[in-house]
This record gives sequence, C-alpha cells and structure tokens, in this order.
Amino acid sequence: MRSFKFIAAAIAASLLASCATTPPKVVQAPPPVEEAQLPYQWTHGHAPKATKDARAAFGTVALRAGDYRWTPTIPDAPAKVVIDRLQQLMFVYKGDTLVGLTTISSGKKGRETPLGYWKVFRKQVKGFSRKYDNAPMPYMQMYDEKGIAFHGGKLPGYPASHGCVRIPVEFAKKLYGLTAMGTEVIIEG
Repeated sequence: MRSFKFIAAAIAASLLASCATTPPKVVQAPPPVEEAQLPYQWTHGHAPKATKDARAAFGTVALRAGDYRWTPTIPDAPAKVVIDRLQQLMFVYKGDTLVGLTTISSGKKGRETPLGYWKVFRKQVKGFSRKYDNAPMPYMQMYDEKGIAFHGGKLPGYPASHGCVRIPVEFAKKLYGLTAMGTEVIIEG
C-alpha cells in the first residue's frame, strides 16, 4: 500500500510540474530533399508484390527464423533478389517467377542494411569479413562497395548483423548457384 501511495504521489507531482512548464516550441518540417541527395535510392513497392507472389507460390506460409522455401528454377531467366527489411524476408525470382523465400537477419539499429537498388559484383564460397575479425561469410555475394553482402549466417529472428543480410546457409548455397555477377538486388522496408 505504501508503494502505491508513493507512485500516485509521483504521478501527481509530474502532472503538476508539466502544467508549470512553458509550451513546447513549434517544430517545422525540414525542407524537401531531392532524391539525388539521398544516400540511397528509394524503392517502389517490390516487397508488397513479392509478398503476394509468395502467397500465390507457397500458400499461407508462416516461416520461423531460419526457415525457407525453394522450388525448381526456370533455367533461362535472370535471377533477381528482393529483400524486405520490415518483414525480415528475402524473395528470389527467376524471371517473373518466385523460386525462393527465406527469413533473414538484416542490420541492427545503428547499422541498418541500406535501402536501394544494387547489383552483385563479387561472389565467394568461403568469404570472410575484413571489418569484423575475419568473421565467416559462407556463400557471400557482395553488392555494396562498403562490404555489405548477403551470406549464410545465424538467424535469431530479428535484425542483428552489422549491415549484411544473413540467410540460412543451405539457402545461401542454392542462391549462390542461381545468381551471377550483375544480379539485381532490391532492398526495401
């Protein structure tokens, strides 16, 4: 009972204190920024379309961290990767057909995976991080000059990397065989 009275008194004191303070300053919205000045390009709705494609291809799928779906591929179509940071999912296309879906672990707060349009420019089966104590990056596919890539790794079920996109190792192996230099990578969310 004593702690309840203390809490009630503290709430009352804070309410009274807030009445005595000056009203907050009006903050104006910042001026609009040209897209060319942004550190990345805005993306335009690829992830919502990919989510619809996933429902059509795999039905209602509830993936746990580390789960994925993979289907036989279309041989003569180019690959494309769509990553949705918000849903923590990666969608893999061959032409216009969705062939893969997996959970991911993108960059944690303060080291977010950058949004935008990219292309794979380096692939390595046994990659290692130059920045982070030679951390293993199996089936690494780099798409950003700063060293950000997608690769096999630990998937805790939330953003936890230093900026890379971690995917299940078995999925990374399949994806490695599907992509080529110049494969389009779209990151949204």
